[in-house]
Amino acid sequence: MKCLCLFCLLASSLIFIGCTSFNTAWDQASKQSVPADRLQGCWEGTWQSESNGHEGSLRCVVTRRKDGAYKARYYAIYQKVIGFGYTILLRTTETNGVSHFSGEANLGWWAGGIYRYEGWVQETNFFSTYSCKYDHGTFRMTRAK
Repeated sequence: MKCLCLFCLLASSLIFIGCTSFNTAWDQASKQSVPADRLQGCWEGTWQSESNGHEGSLRCVVTRRKDGAYKARYYAIYQKVIGFGYTILLRTTETNGVSHFSGEANLGWWAGGIYRYEGWVQETNFFSTYSCKYDHGTFRMTRAK
């Protein structure tokens, strides 16, 4: 019983720390003017699994790196209470005012392993598909105000 309580305390602490860290990054990015760069900035919306119908809210902070790639820091909510954050590297191309991107992240065996992402951003709309061994779905977001 002590081990279970310790595990729950540790898990909740990690979730809180991850959320606090993301919120700090969100607050800093939201104070910046919306960049001319189409992908960079704060985004918010939803994610939805096409495999099992699960869904939840989603926020993302995208920053441009010196090498031209982008760092996308996501924070998703599952079952209205469980928060989960992760960061992926996105490579982009631009065609006719649309930024196309792709990337992947290993979220660990317990979360489904390697997730692959492909999507696009145009003006205030952000759309992405995701897929892994056990799940696939979509992210739909708009630029945060």
